Amino acid sequence: MSRRIEACTIEYAFRTLQKYDLHTQGVRVGFKRSTPIPAALAQAPLKTIRPRDAAAVYAHPRPQLVRLAEQGLLHRLADGYYAVVPQEMVGRRWIPNLESAAAGIATAIYGFDNISVMGVSAARLHGVMPRALATAIVAVPRQHRPIELSDRTAIVRLVRRETSSLDVERIGTELGPALVTTPEQTVLDLAHRPTLGNNEADVPDAVVALYARSDKRRLQRLAAEQRRLASLRRAESWAGVDRES
Repeated sequence: MSRRIEACTIEYAFRTLQKYDLHTQGVRVGFKRSTPIPAALAQAPLKTIRPRDAAAVYAHPRPQLVRLAEQGLLHRLADGYYAVVPQEMVGRRWIPNLESAAAGIATAIYGFDNISVMGVSAARLHGVMPRALATAIVAVPRQHRPIELSDRTAIVRLVRRETSSLDVERIGTELGPALVTTPEQTVLDLAHRPTLGNNEADVPDAVVALYARSDKRRLQRLAAEQRRLASLRRAESWAGVDRES
């Protein structure tokens, strides 16, 4: 009798489990799957990594990063550069904007504190150049060849400058906070090289908008320290400032 009761109990439990399994198919249950991306990579500055950055984690990092990209956990920005896809965007189409991608790539090469988004790209992040661009400009301590992106028709130009002497601030991007030239520094940079970035038609209006929000004493000081007084005069001319009055 006890064996029959035991068999019935097991059969009942099995049927109950079957019903539960059918009932919960396609429903997210209350646990969180761990990401296969190692924390050391997922927490990289601006969430941008190269195969060499993964060498301490994977014996053969390049095919592993390709695999993670195929799974939708990484996004391939350019040959050898990947961005970690935000968890909420896994399984959806996601592509970071050009300025975020450029900051991430430059940071992966030179480190967070050694780069600064500048020129037309800084103007974009300051919100004074609304039209999307095909060229991103980043100041770096050593010259580097331009990097063509593989996820869109765009190029990242890494311009050699004394980055430690630039006036910068942190601004949020889609990949995390990045160093970006301040409005004052961006005014001088745009006026000095308005054709850098192949968007010179929009530069005067961007300079006028940035000049209006700039600290004029700070702007004058930067222009004197960086020998950009001629650039300041050009910016003031675009802004309609009459220094004779």
